[in-house]
Order: sequence, then C-alpha cells, then structure tokens
Amino acid sequence: MNYQWDFSPVWRNAGPLLEGLGNTLWLSFWSILLGLALGLVLALLRLSRLRPVSLLALAVIEFYRNTPPLVHFFWYFFGLPILLNVSMSPFLAALLALSIQSGTFFAEIFRGGIVSIEPGQWEAGRALGMSEMRLMRRIILPQAVRRMVPPLMERSFELVKTTALAATLAYGELLYRAMVIASATFRPLEIYTSVAAAFFLVLFLASLGMRRVEAWLRRGHR
Repeated sequence: MNYQWDFSPVWRNAGPLLEGLGNTLWLSFWSILLGLALGLVLALLRLSRLRPVSLLALAVIEFYRNTPPLVHFFWYFFGLPILLNVSMSPFLAALLALSIQSGTFFAEIFRGGIVSIEPGQWEAGRALGMSEMRLMRRIILPQAVRRMVPPLMERSFELVKTTALAATLAYGELLYRAMVIASATFRPLEIYTSVAAAFFLVLFLASLGMRRVEAWLRRGHR
C-alpha cells in the first residue's frame, strides 16, 4: 500500500469543520434537553393508574423505540410539510426526530429508576400527607436520579453520534461539512478520520466528566 496521508486539507478547512462540530453540539444539546423533558412526561404517563393513558404512552414508546431514526428524519423533513402545509428546516426536522426518539428511550430509563424505589418510600410519603406530585418531586425522583445517571448518559452519547444522520437532510453538522470538503479535496480518508477523531474526543471528554458526576453523586448518597 503506497497511499500517502496528507492532512493539509483538514487544516485548510478547519474553520468549516469546527463550525460543523459546533452545529453538531448545538443539535445534540437541544435534542437531549427536549428528550429528557419528553421522557419524564412519558414515564409518568406510562406509570399512570389510568389504563388508556398508560397504554397510549406505551404505544408511543414502543413505536419510536422500534423504528429506524433515519425514517423519522425523512418523515419530519418531507412528510410533515405535506400534511401540515408548513416549511421544515433541516435543523427542525432533525431536532424533532432526535428529541422524540431519544425521549422514548429516556422514558424507559426514568420509569425503571422510579419503579426501583422501595415501596416503603411511597408509603412513608403518603403517610405524611404528601400529594403524588410532591411525593415524586421531594422523595422519589431525587433518589431515582442517582440510579438513572449512567444509562441516561449512555443514551445521550448515542444521541450525539446519531446526529450524523442529519447530514442526509443537508444540515450543516460535522459529517455534512466533511462530505462537502471530501468531495472537493478528494481526500476522504483524512477528512473522515478527522471526523471520527473529533467525535471520539468530544465523547471521551464528556465520559470523563460524567464519571466525576457519578462519583460526586455516590459521595452525596453516602
């Protein structure tokens, strides 16, 4: 193999690539934030004593958990404008697809954390006259969050990697910028290797940070 590596196109196009990385992180931030909010709502609906409400939440969760995310990207970008007669930007379509699908995964994590709390905690709160919402906010969720942090972080990291699918909608995230630069410079190995390195660096640093958060939570629990 006589291939000569040349990363000079990467350095020459560092600006667009960094801008693409910024767009990736921006999309990831809002998708995680909205996904967490939606996931908590779906988890509470899933735990509702009203069976129709619980079944509806379960149907939404199972549908999104068992369908490919790329289908949702295309559906929101191409299908929703036809149905609602609205314009849909690549960012908004990707945000809807990522936040809703991640929200269904987050919902199961929230639900698992909530039901893992011992029944005695619920009974004690009710004995003190707490409402269900106050009991959830003051007693159950603070304990459940400690148990949910690792799977929530793992799912968040998966979401960051899934943002690369937004390139199919021509949203200017990191992979899309890399595709444009690779086709112009004819150096795909160097460009895509740099993209992989960027994702690795971001997620590796995030994982180190989350280990510190987990250690802090364990100390606080003790």
